[in-house]
Formats: sequence, C-alpha cells, structure tokens
Amino acid sequence: MGIFGSAIGGALGIGGAIFGGISASKAMKKAKRNIENQMRENQNWYDRRYNEDATQRADAQRVLTMTNDNIRQRNQAAAGTQAVMGGTEESVAAAKAANNQALADATSQIAVNGERRKDQIESQYMSTKAELNEKLNALEQAKAGAVSQAVQGVAQAGANIAGLF
Repeated sequence: MGIFGSAIGGALGIGGAIFGGISASKAMKKAKRNIENQMRENQNWYDRRYNEDATQRADAQRVLTMTNDNIRQRNQAAAGTQAVMGGTEESVAAAKAANNQALADATSQIAVNGERRKDQIESQYMSTKAELNEKLNALEQAKAGAVSQAVQGVAQAGANIAGLF
C-alpha cells in the first residue's frame, strides 16, 4: 500500500492545490467586481456633485431669497422716505444701486463657494479613486501569488508522485 497510498495522497495533493487555486480565483473575481462597482459609484457621485449648479443648491437659494427680501424692504423704505420727506429721485436710485450691488456680491460669493466646493469634491474623488486603484493592484498581486502557490502545489504533488516510481 506504500507506493499506491503515496500516489493517492499525491493525487489528492494535486486536486487540493487546483481546488484551492480555483476557490481563491473565484473569491478574487468577486472582490474585483465589488471594487469596480465602488469605482463606478464614485464616478457617478463625482459627475453628479461636481456638475451641480451652485446657485440652485438649497443653501444658495436661501441666501438669494433673503437678500432679495432685504433689498425689496430697503427699496420700499427708500421710496417711502422719498415720498414723505421729499427726497430726490437720485437718492432712491442710489439706494437701488447699492441694493443691486448687494445682490451681485451675494451671487459672487455663492460662485466662489461653489468653486471651493468643486475643489473639495474633486479632491475627495481623486483620493477615493486612488484608494480603489490601490485595492485593485493589491488584489492583482494577491491573485498572482495565489496562482503561483497553486502551480507550486501541483508541481510539488507531481514531483512526489514521480518520486514514488
């Protein structure tokens, strides 16, 4: 039974090495699909967030609405003061011009904040992308190592069987 038992053991060793290699390969393919899915989600998030119109965000709309409300109240107050106290049209026009400048300043600040936000989004996207690429690279290296181990296991089992005869 010695030679045949060792031969059977060697054949089982080959089978185990092949099975282990196949199992590792399946697990790595699943991990790779998961990482690729994360990469797609990251790209979709970036495309959606980076291309948002900063003036259409809820916080920007709130600032613009409050600014417009304040401007309307100040324009009404200036017109009321002019009617009651007999102010000039120039003073009302100057108040309206100052109020329009305030709206332009608010809109400019929203644009500046929007660009800053885009920079942050891009930075976060690039960081996540680099991290996911590192995971893919590590997975490929592990895959190469698993294949190498499976080949070595088959070769070793084959050498053991050949040594018996």
